[in-house]
Amino acid sequence: MKINCLVLAAALVLPAGFAAADGDPVAGAKVFKQCAACHTVDGKNKVGPTLQGVIGRPVATAQGFKYSKAMTEFGADGKTWTEELLQSYLPKPRDLVKGTTMTFVGLKKEDDIENVIAYLKDPAAAQ
Repeated sequence: MKINCLVLAAALVLPAGFAAADGDPVAGAKVFKQCAACHTVDGKNKVGPTLQGVIGRPVATAQGFKYSKAMTEFGADGKTWTEELLQSYLPKPRDLVKGTTMTFVGLKKEDDIENVIAYLKDPAAAQ
């Protein structure tokens, strides 16, 4: 009984989102190379929008980028890119946003997703 109470107490004091994106930004920078053909983290748009500051940014709002109708509609209800939303999106982007023009098939490994999110949160941490 003591052990169960300790486990419960530990679970209650862990910060919300602890399991989400507890990744390694250095490893995430390596994973991001798959994304770099279309995206940057330096504020410049390419074929895809810049991902600089994407976490916390409303969906389909990178300045100066023309989004697909599907992505614009996906964000129309005020969705914001959170770690949790990225965790849902990155494994199969076209499943979450039907009709998106993004052709990337997704990241299959949970560690890769957590690491790339850690990198997107703070690209400088990968230096």
